[in-house]
Amino acid sequence: SRGGAYIAGGDDLGAIAYNPAGVFEAGTQILVDAGLFEWRSEHTRQAIVRQVDPNTGEPTGASFVQTMEPVTGSAPVLPIPTLGASFRVDPRWVVWGGVWTPYAALSSYPEQVKGAPAPQRYALLTLEGSALAFVGVGAAYAPSPRWRLGAGIGAVVGTFNSRVIVSGCVPERMFCAPEDPEWDIESELTVAPIVAPTGQLGALFIPTPAWRIGLAFQLPAWVRAPATFRARLPAAPVFERAVQEGEDADVSFDLPWILRAGVEARPVEDLRVELGLGVEGWGMHDEVVVEPDGVVLRNVAGFPEEFRVPPVTLPRRFEASFSARLGGEYAFEAAGKRWALRAGVSLEQSAVPPEYVSVLTIDAPKLTTALGLGVHLGRWRLDATYAHAFAADVRVDPREARLPQMSPVQGNPPENPNMINGGAYSVRANVVGLGVAYTFEDAAGEPKAQTTSAPKAPR
Repeated sequence: SRGGAYIAGGDDLGAIAYNPAGVFEAGTQILVDAGLFEWRSEHTRQAIVRQVDPNTGEPTGASFVQTMEPVTGSAPVLPIPTLGASFRVDPRWVVWGGVWTPYAALSSYPEQVKGAPAPQRYALLTLEGSALAFVGVGAAYAPSPRWRLGAGIGAVVGTFNSRVIVSGCVPERMFCAPEDPEWDIESELTVAPIVAPTGQLGALFIPTPAWRIGLAFQLPAWVRAPATFRARLPAAPVFERAVQEGEDADVSFDLPWILRAGVEARPVEDLRVELGLGVEGWGMHDEVVVEPDGVVLRNVAGFPEEFRVPPVTLPRRFEASFSARLGGEYAFEAAGKRWALRAGVSLEQSAVPPEYVSVLTIDAPKLTTALGLGVHLGRWRLDATYAHAFAADVRVDPREARLPQMSPVQGNPPENPNMINGGAYSVRANVVGLGVAYTFEDAAGEPKAQTTSAPKAPR
């Protein structure tokens, strides 16, 4: 509810996702938090259609832009959890463990539009069945009243499931159109289990009770996981007797490091305002590689008797992205209770160059606003929040689109690959969150409710 401005001001278990040094302020605490993530997108695909000589099958050199029927993407409204527990083992040490999940849409798109195959089918049908989370343990240490240091180790864990249409058409060997539905292969890739180690480092400097300076670094995660690949082969006569043998594969991709910094001011006891900056190293997310392990197609007309499916590379070509966040909270007394009103705003760059945007990953520059309210009931604290993301529309000129149609039977890249991500994209998202925290013992060792006052020095 502070727009992510929680790098310097984190003082409960919510800090495990921002700066592990801030967990020291939680003392002995448990936290359960869940956000309901509502997401919807619109996409109108455009593609370059090249004219082909009907007698020779060779391109004539003429082409035009085709605009297809719009499609709507949606995602199930599921709780996105943060679960954590911390324990003050010593006046200067707090240990913690937790699970937190990034806000990501498990998007789905139609298989048909107006009775015809959906135009986005070569990029995505659905991500349903996917689930990824961070799991970690760590510790926070206060070597002096002015310093908090934190570290955590953990992993990105879960499952990635994608259902998409790929093409069995090989233009240089067969007389077929790249997007002829008769040549469509419905494929499902399930990557599991994913266990990719990662870690965090963080520090807080408190020069005076009115100021806090935070710095945190999230290590990258290198995903190397087993997978299964299942396919429904095309209806084209070439595949009439074809069968798939084997379904095992290996998948590899990299997730970025994140560097965050923040400064929080507490000009008066009940007011806290933080400015935060961040950079995410998405440049390391360059491609996703799927390497089949003994997957064979047999009895495909015109192919060898045993055709081994080659590795498939999905280009991503992400870039580093930057963000700025401004947020704060004001504590007050009302109805005999201690309340905290929170608000925040964040501005984030897109990590995806426009020419690589697709319905698989719709990303755009966005402004997110958030508002929240918390109340202390003895040792309990209850929180509610709402956030809305305003994302810019993205238009990918089909002449600039860079995501090619995938094919598991294509030995060599075609001279004119069929690009599948041109067109217009728009997206919206809302989050409604609820949370509860129970503080057994605060950072100073006192068995009372957490407050929003300046931090106490360890005893």
